Amino acid sequence: MTIDTNTMISITEANQNFSKVTRLVDEKGTAVILKNNVPRYLVIEFSKAEENALASDEDVLSISQRLIKKNREAYEVLAK
Repeated sequence: MTIDTNTMISITEANQNFSKVTRLVDEKGTAVILKNNVPRYLVIEFSKAEENALASDEDVLSISQRLIKKNREAYEVLAK
């Protein structure tokens, strides 16, 4: 994941000025909250979270095909 340094904010500043965090999300799409100078939390719009949570049919199909190829022998034994 690529993190834009312009979207980083310390946890102290986020705690004191949460409206700044929401402005960052509105303008840049995400905000990264740092704890002890390490990225700890990612804030995104709720609608984006729903989009990212759902896998497309193509993704599911390709993953299924890969698992079937990898475990074909086991599936054949179970099918008996």
